[in-house]
Amino acid sequence: MSKYTIVMVRHGESEWNKLNLFCGWYDANLSDKGKSEAVSAGKAVKDAGLTFDIAHTSVLTRAQETLKSILKESGQENIPVCKTWRLNERHYGGLTGMNKAETAAKYGEEQVQIWRRSFDVPPPPMEPDHKYYDTIVKDARYAGELKPEDFPKFESLKLTIERTLPYWNNTIIPQLKEGKKIIIAAHGNSLRGIVKHLDQMSNDEIMGLNLPTGIPFVYELDENFKPVVSMKFLGDEETVKAAIAAVAAQGKAK
Repeated sequence: MSKYTIVMVRHGESEWNKLNLFCGWYDANLSDKGKSEAVSAGKAVKDAGLTFDIAHTSVLTRAQETLKSILKESGQENIPVCKTWRLNERHYGGLTGMNKAETAAKYGEEQVQIWRRSFDVPPPPMEPDHKYYDTIVKDARYAGELKPEDFPKFESLKLTIERTLPYWNNTIIPQLKEGKKIIIAAHGNSLRGIVKHLDQMSNDEIMGLNLPTGIPFVYELDENFKPVVSMKFLGDEETVKAAIAAVAAQGKAK
């Protein structure tokens, strides 16, 4: 029997998703399509009758704007919102800002898929002379949270999980125990880390998981926080399949 319900959603398509660029910690805005996806996500939440006591998101605009639209469309704009870098997207290091298809053409699709989907192989590091290094490291939103010397230069999925799961265990789980109804609006890789943890997926299994943009999914958990219902998407099956396929195709050369 389920005791806890939590809703998660990957942000709507960003401007850099649209351009097929590695985004990571760069603060890209939502594209017009992404804004529409966020509105649709909010309507889906409302139609499902889901209500929340508190929301969690990353410090990045694309996740925050997605959450804002969901809460507006579902009439829940007044709930508290917690923002943390621990829910940020994976840091793509030196690949940040590079076109995924061009990178695949240059290094080979297999290498790009290893960087994107391997569990513990990180991309090349982001060095201080990188185009977006100062933009990210000197972002005021990290002041008091991360010192410049503590910023990741890259992250594998393993490293992403290592900074996401403590937030799940130390912040979200206690709130669920208090009876709070929660929504998380975050990113493909931070959410994949939570999904891997909940569903006890192997490293190979999580490599093959593609989360669609802007489609909320629901977990129902038992008293031990084990899934009774896993990844139930709030959308028709064909739409979800098409959205997942679109994400899977992003790393391929064209």
